Amino acid sequence: MILALDVGTSSTRAAAFDDTGAPLPARSHRIPVRPALTPDGGVEHDPRRLFEAVVACLDGVLHGRPAGEVDAVGVATFWHGLLGFDADGRPLTPIYLWADTRSAPDAALLREALDEAALHARTGCPLHASFWPAKLRWLAREHPDTLRRVARWGSFGEYLELELFGEAATSVSMASATGLFDQARLRWDPEALAAAELDERALFPLCDRQAARRGLRPRWATRWPALRGAAWFPAVGDGAANNVGAGCTDPTRVALTVGTSAALRIMRPEAGPPPPGLWCYRLDRRQALLGGALAEGGNVWTWCLEVLRLPAGESLERALAARTPDDHRLTVLPFLAGERAPGWRADRRAVIAGLGLDTTALDILAAALEAVALRVALVYERLAPHAAPGHAVVASGGALQRSRAWTRMMADALGRPLVVPAVEEATSRGVALLALDALGRLPGLGACAPPVAETILPDAARHARYRAALARQRRLEQQV
Repeated sequence: MILALDVGTSSTRAAAFDDTGAPLPARSHRIPVRPALTPDGGVEHDPRRLFEAVVACLDGVLHGRPAGEVDAVGVATFWHGLLGFDADGRPLTPIYLWADTRSAPDAALLREALDEAALHARTGCPLHASFWPAKLRWLAREHPDTLRRVARWGSFGEYLELELFGEAATSVSMASATGLFDQARLRWDPEALAAAELDERALFPLCDRQAARRGLRPRWATRWPALRGAAWFPAVGDGAANNVGAGCTDPTRVALTVGTSAALRIMRPEAGPPPPGLWCYRLDRRQALLGGALAEGGNVWTWCLEVLRLPAGESLERALAARTPDDHRLTVLPFLAGERAPGWRADRRAVIAGLGLDTTALDILAAALEAVALRVALVYERLAPHAAPGHAVVASGGALQRSRAWTRMMADALGRPLVVPAVEEATSRGVALLALDALGRLPGLGACAPPVAETILPDAARHARYRAALARQRRLEQQV
């Protein structure tokens, strides 16, 4: 049996899978988690509370299970999270998440001081508040005393290993999305480290995803006998695991994921400098991912429901599905957490233009969801030339699973069929498949594409309306 652990921005999940990568019935547990927000743009997770959520998920799946039942544990965590540790491995800071925009001024200064194009080509990451160089410069400016006390920097995956095993390493996958990693040479980038004013010795050693640990600390081995002797693989980026779980392991299949945020990704064997507006990260030393991620996705849906006090459920879904595209006379820039791809301007803020006395809460929700779909289409325009001719776009993620109306908006905005896989949790499935692959039990990741549940075809007339709406959105973007 394989245990998959998926630590996302808005939930933590543990699920059991068999040796074919199929989920075991009634063997999963999920706990919602919510980052803390600050008025100045901060988005943080408390590492200890997140660890408690992981423990509760493992308890939910492993309680009463026999010793040695689990062969391996695979882990995926959110990319970009920055966590400072003291000399004893205890967390000194919160986890600063990808949506934290407080370092936007520092990113702007770095863009002025450095050759951004060259750094982007090497590290695969633009100079932006999501990545570690700007975050570390912000910490040096705003929290110098804390910075001086930090002995080592890492992410939640390293904290998890330290708590469970007493030692940790950073996987190539997690390192590749920090903005400090040379994608071609597979090592920390000296210029990026210098820009962050960081010594390489303050980072964890690098490892690849197959480097398993065994031997839980006694407290945890006693609590979870099923994990005794299990191989525990280092955390990989959740987006990389999602590609694997959705069967998007080569350029013939583009992964579209909409969870808390939204992203489009292609997996390919070579890294190569990413084109402007996109990034390049890694699954491991052999497989790279080219893509673009938005700051907006399911977080926009959640914000609208809470602020506009809309009731979630079938009635709302039916009302969205019945609408004509772009019938609300609104133009929305959905930058609640700044802008990531393709413009990478963390200081941007959301705008709703065209409000009138007759505007309804449903109008605003529909306009906001369509605006996210338009931003996805904008990223797709840049990514599609790097995919194989005749490629499929495979759509997954909790936000799309909850709303077929929004999935249809995506298909119509892209003007491409969307393949919906028959998988509830593509990321967890990908984590399990990666663990099986590392154990040598798979013929290859490319042989594990899931069955198709549905293909949603775009409507030409609706696509034309969305193209006009995108042009209007771009004009507003230039004006504000």
